[in-house]
Order: sequence, then C-alpha cells, then structure tokens
Amino acid sequence: MSRLDPPLTTADETTSAPPAAPRTRESASSAATQVAATRAPSILHQPAAVWAIAFACAVSFMGIGLVDPILPAISSELGATPSQTMLLFTSYLLITAVAMFFTGFVSSRLGVRRTLLVGLALVVVLATLAGASGSVEAIIGFRGGWGLGNALFISTALAAIVGAASGGSGQAVILYEAALGVGMAVGPLLGGALGEVSWRAPFFGTASLMAIAFIAIVAMLRDTPRPAHVGLGAGIAALRHPALRTLAVTAVFYNYAFFTLLAYSPYPVEAAGADQGLAIGAHELGLVFFGWGLALAVASVFVAPVLTRRFGLRPVLFAMLGLLGVTMAVMAVAVTSFAALVTAVVVAGLFLGVLNTALTETVMEATDLPRSVASSTYSGVRFLGGAIAPAVAGSIATAFGAGAPYWFAVGALVVAVLVLVVGGRTLAGIGRPHADAQEEAAAITAGDEA
Repeated sequence: MSRLDPPLTTADETTSAPPAAPRTRESASSAATQVAATRAPSILHQPAAVWAIAFACAVSFMGIGLVDPILPAISSELGATPSQTMLLFTSYLLITAVAMFFTGFVSSRLGVRRTLLVGLALVVVLATLAGASGSVEAIIGFRGGWGLGNALFISTALAAIVGAASGGSGQAVILYEAALGVGMAVGPLLGGALGEVSWRAPFFGTASLMAIAFIAIVAMLRDTPRPAHVGLGAGIAALRHPALRTLAVTAVFYNYAFFTLLAYSPYPVEAAGADQGLAIGAHELGLVFFGWGLALAVASVFVAPVLTRRFGLRPVLFAMLGLLGVTMAVMAVAVTSFAALVTAVVVAGLFLGVLNTALTETVMEATDLPRSVASSTYSGVRFLGGAIAPAVAGSIATAFGAGAPYWFAVGALVVAVLVLVVGGRTLAGIGRPHADAQEEAAAITAGDEA
C-alpha cells in the first residue's frame, strides 16, 4: 500500500495538514478522474517498440489458424488423408508445448531481445521451407520446427511488451490479448485468401510478415536487462504448485476441445456445404474462421474483463466451459447442417475468447511464482491438449462418425469442469468480483494503490 504525494483526503478525513478549502463530491470525483488518467495513459500512446512486438505477436498467432482453410487443399494436392493433414497442428503444438517448459531458461541466458529475434528467425526459415515442401510429411516436420520458434517468441513477447509499454502491466496485457485476437482472426482470412492462389502461398506470406517483424524489432527494440537466471527444470518444477497444476490440467482438456473445433471443423463444414450444393474452398473456409477469430478477439479484449469484473474469475470459467460444451454438442448433433456448423463455430469463438483471458488471468493470480515461469509452464501443458486433439480427431470420425469428435470434446470439457471443482481448494479466494468503477475511484481518491 502506498500513498500519493500530496495525499488526497475525503471530506470527513482529519489530518495534521493545514486547513484546506472544503472539497465537494464533484471535486473529489474530478480529482479521482485526474488521478486515474495520470495512472492510466491512453493505451494507444505506446513506444514504437511496443507496436513492433504487438505486430509480431499478431503474425505469430496467425500461424495457428493459417493452415485451417488450406487443409482440404493440401489433402487433395498432396494425396494426404485428413488425419495426416491435421498433424500440421499436432507437430506445431507438440513442439511448442515441450519447448515452453524451457523457454524461461533460454531467455534468461540470451535476454529478451535476442530470444525474440531467434524465435522470429526460426519461423521465417521454417515457414519458407514448409511452403516449398513436396510432401505432407515434410510440412509436418517443418511445422514442428516452426513451433519451436513460436514458443521462443510468444513466451518472451508478453514480458517484452510489459517492459516496453507505458501505462503499466494491465495495459500491456490488453495489448498482448488484442494482438493474439487479431492474429487468430486474420490468420484464417489470410490463409483463405492466399490459399485461393496456392496452398503454398500462406506459408510464404507468413514468412514475409515475420521477416518484416524481425526487422522492426531489430530497429525499434533496445536491449533490455537480462531477467534473473531461471533453472533448466524450473518450468517442470512449477507444476508442484497445487493451484498452477489444477489450472494446467483444466487447460489440457479445455484445449482439447479448442483444437478439435479449430483443426477438425474445416472437414465437416466443407462436407455439409457440398451436400447443399455449395462450393466451399479455402476462401470460404477462411471467412468462416475469420468470423470465429473475430468473435474470439472481441470476447478476449472487451467481454472477458467485464464478466470477470462483475462475476469473478471462477464463476466465469464454469459458465463458459458449460456454454462451450453445449455449443460442441450442437455441432455433434447438427454435423450435416452447414448453417448450424458455421453459426456454432462463430459462437464458440465468443466462449473461447473469454476462457482464454479468464484462465490466463487466473494463472497470474493463483501463484507467487515468477510470471514468466508460471505462464510458460501453463502454456506448455495446455498446448499438449491442443496437440492431442488433431492427432485423434480424424480416427475418431472414421470409427464413430462425423459428429463423434465433437462428443469427445464435450467429454473433455466435462472433465475440465470436474478438475476445477475437485481442485477448488487450491483456488480459494482467487478471482473474486473486482470493485466496480465507483469503488475504484473512491480508492484512488483516498490515495490507496492496489
């Protein structure tokens, strides 16, 4: 708790300071507004380095959804099965997950700036090689290396934005979430647009954008002090923390559902469209998943903070997991309806966006571990769930029918809820509803700093 200088006092406070003119409620409100404005400058007034990192973040997250619209085209042109092409997600996410446990160790040796640049350089090279490949096996391999570069970058990007941004860590997190949302939204749209030219074009496009981001960070981001050294096993050791372990296991099952929707859905959407005489190509799939990504972005940045402020983190988590489960069940039942699938995909983006932000915020509140370690460990575990889903969804559909992968996703979400219930003791006191705007203004007026 710290005090502002000079202190602000309310009308009924008594201090040893010399008498001052009486303060009206209006003047107190005005003072609170002025202090809040001083504390929180406009989120748009940021150094150039912050925008360079945010741009690179957006491009990095484009890489996740970029291949969605071109999966059927890769299957067709390279003679690969849907199960094989979905491994483009699995190799990417699996290597990202494993690398996440060790990125804190790497960045503490190389420094934030160098780690960012190494990650970007790997993505540029490996995305280019993936686009030049002649077999689906080669693309799967290069996507794995791409995942390594992505892990180095995204695990360090938030710390870099926090260090460079004005307005405090809260605004830095919003910028990061906004970049994530923009990347997830634009990735499928860009993949669909470029995929109309060739399935190779989205890979080359990503490599080009990442090269621009590399140059921007070289030019705009200064060297920063190296973070405190992190041990090689710090990421794995962090799972000993009960709250972090509960949230990480929850995220494994949640991300299974997330990537079932993202990696598997292009195939039933294309099939349902064909049944209705619609030609669903890369461009059309790109538009569908652009709608999904846009919903995710809006919910992450604008909806999630309102809900968590009003209801608290844990109630929001339970509600969103339940709503996402209902949506996935609708997709399982209506798997042959083009309109129902497209609508459900977009609506699911809203729930996924809130869940992403709420879970990340919960992780940050749940532990006193260094944020970089907690974030990397949590991300590493949750990406494992994302890696499993694309690897098994095709086989499940072949064995049990087109709607079955969605039912498995519903089951995974039920497990996620149960884990949160069973592990509730480890999360006691986390994410209670925040003070509303008037209460926050009163606290600022009294000079209290949360």
